Amino acid sequence: MNYILFDGPNRNNLLPFTYTRPVADIRVGILTIREKWESYLDYTTTTVTEDYLSEKFPMVEMEINTMINASYLPNHEIVALVRELKINQAIFKDEDVIAFCVEEGAEHDDFSNFEAIEFQNDIVKIEHTWDIFSKNGEAITDDFELITKNRKSQPIPSTVNTINSEQIFIEKGAKINFATLNASSGPIYIGRDSEIMEGSLVRGPFALCSNGVLKLGAKIYGATTIGPFSKVGGEVNNSVIFGYSNKGHDGFLGNSVLGEWCNLGADTNNSNLKNNYAEVRLWDYNTEGFARTGLQFCGLMMGDHSKCGINSMFNTGTVVGVSSNIFGSGFPRNFVPSFSWGGSKGFVTYKTNKAFEVAEVVMKRRAINFTQLDKSILEHVFEITQKYRRD
Repeated sequence: MNYILFDGPNRNNLLPFTYTRPVADIRVGILTIREKWESYLDYTTTTVTEDYLSEKFPMVEMEINTMINASYLPNHEIVALVRELKINQAIFKDEDVIAFCVEEGAEHDDFSNFEAIEFQNDIVKIEHTWDIFSKNGEAITDDFELITKNRKSQPIPSTVNTINSEQIFIEKGAKINFATLNASSGPIYIGRDSEIMEGSLVRGPFALCSNGVLKLGAKIYGATTIGPFSKVGGEVNNSVIFGYSNKGHDGFLGNSVLGEWCNLGADTNNSNLKNNYAEVRLWDYNTEGFARTGLQFCGLMMGDHSKCGINSMFNTGTVVGVSSNIFGSGFPRNFVPSFSWGGSKGFVTYKTNKAFEVAEVVMKRRAINFTQLDKSILEHVFEITQKYRRD
């Protein structure tokens, strides 16, 4: 059987993160959604996504294909059903399709001729940007069980203070000294070749992915994920950093999501609670207005390649697009379009040639090439987000 992950109807709800990746490559918990499905299925997946992303994230069809809605996180019950799907069968959760099986080249917009299988059990669905952090604790716990089952952790160093050490797992090559790890409220996963520096205080659920770094004296509350090759200092609460991004200094990040290749300048802070304790509204790319989140706590959503200068401040429920550069005193507005340059006093367009120069230098520091394909994706994002920029 061939398994293909598709973006589904919630793709635009997950902008700006899905400007530069399929839904399947969003990180929530320890793993990306793709990595979860591939671990459960023991199979390499491909993707149905937007045309401009398809060269980087291609689809491979075979004679028989099972299509999986990438907004849904796998568990043992749904995976068992997915494995057993036959041609023209589909699994539904209420009105949403979770997965279906078709022959190569078949149209699959109409399920009226499919045998419908109703999934009755609970399943985690990522359908809004704020779900990435608000459901992160459950996702970390599920991934921890998946990754560590029948495996033995590396020894916890004698200098490390721990609570509930049975729920702490350390991969090979990780370095930890004179830190405190409290797993009483959720598991703590320390990835391969990562480092937790001295004086760090960590409360689970928490995931530090491969080659990630917690800087000296960091204070981390659950449920937080620090993606691969990211460096984090200061105070972080219930946030997800996809990977290759830095918050290397003091300052607060709470109830937030950062994409890849982001950088927060020293003493950057975001608000995650309104002064009147009201429900937070967040920019919605579908309606081009501010949508209800149902949340009292909601902070910063920052797309790939965006950065801010030292002492930056972000108001409650701020959305920053892709490849924006924010600096200066005061709060920028709650929606910063992609390729914006400026701050509270206004923005101009961040030209692609300048943005690409920075991206090339930043990625080279991690020994990763900024390819022509990367450029073409960002050029497309620049074009389709032009309507949001005012200059």
